[in-house]
Amino acid sequence: MLALEAKNPLLSDIKSAIENIIFTGNQANGSMVSTNIISITDKLRHEILKILVSYSDKIPHPASGTEGNKENKSRTNSRTLIRWQILAYVASVDLTIAKWFESHLDALSILHELGYEQATQGLWAVWAAEGHPLSYQQGKISGSKAWCSGANIVDHGLMTYRDKDGQAQLLMVDMHQNGIKIDNSAWQAVGMQATDTATIHLDQVVASNVGSANAYLERVGFWHGAAGVAACWYGAAACLASYLISAYQQKPSDYKAMYLGQIGTALAVTQQYFHHIAELIDNEPTQSHELAIRQLRSNVEQVAREVIEVVGQALGAAPFCNNPHFARLSADLSVFIRQSHGAFDLQKIGELSSMLASESASTLTNNDTSNFINRQGNIWQL
Repeated sequence: MLALEAKNPLLSDIKSAIENIIFTGNQANGSMVSTNIISITDKLRHEILKILVSYSDKIPHPASGTEGNKENKSRTNSRTLIRWQILAYVASVDLTIAKWFESHLDALSILHELGYEQATQGLWAVWAAEGHPLSYQQGKISGSKAWCSGANIVDHGLMTYRDKDGQAQLLMVDMHQNGIKIDNSAWQAVGMQATDTATIHLDQVVASNVGSANAYLERVGFWHGAAGVAACWYGAAACLASYLISAYQQKPSDYKAMYLGQIGTALAVTQQYFHHIAELIDNEPTQSHELAIRQLRSNVEQVAREVIEVVGQALGAAPFCNNPHFARLSADLSVFIRQSHGAFDLQKIGELSSMLASESASTLTNNDTSNFINRQGNIWQL
């Protein structure tokens, strides 16, 4: 961690600020800080979120290049990776905070990408779930929007809707105005329970268009942002895995070592893939890298599920019952990874892989017999 923080001093500053809040808060509540058993209350969540928001303008947007000594690559760091490392750390603390903060940062990056450089201060969110009818006429929006996390605490929302021609539009809504009703009654989740996820009902609420039709979906940053969500999943999974390392170090056993080897391998491979994708995005910022990012998200989801199961097998029921941080992180992560779309994502990965194979094959001449295998679409050769 020290080497990581040396390359990411912003993460080090954020980590120190958050740990100070947690330490002070748990001391005041009489929690067992000395044994690393911490409890994140709603009060602490909002204090931590406030601190994080204050760092917003310092956190790089995706695809913003590298920083450091370009002549010595060992001393440079991908700015996209810096962003993901911060999100992963926040997720290791609490996934509710990560959910809010990732959405806030995503909103700011969307505005930046679409040319709105001077975003209004406050907490932002992106609400893009479809399925409820919305109408937008003469600068006012009416209807309902479901799955809006942080609905009661957000100052400004970026809200998607489909116009009469079926095109995707993006609206900017000030949440501090009349005509907005927030309904939390449908949110019955145990995991991610504290996210304040609600259905928002709007009645002639003032809103303004952001960007042109379909710009929100078609911009390359759509997929760069999707990878940031996966960084949250990964940060939580890595934190759960660290409990197994501690348990093994305190009381070594062969079976703990075996389980640790299993998930350690999966996490290490995924960690390196994050580094690769971050470098890819920063080196080719005008490309969406949709296939690579879909594969990354799918891989992280699988690893997260494996970590939850394997760490539970290794440690038994005790941390689920006695450790509030471990229990909450496990429950929250099980729900948060469902932001993946399962079989649909795998279907798209298959389709995009086939397209890539066809493109690779088309670059070869018909009489090039030495590349017969490549012409068959083997895009996974070393």
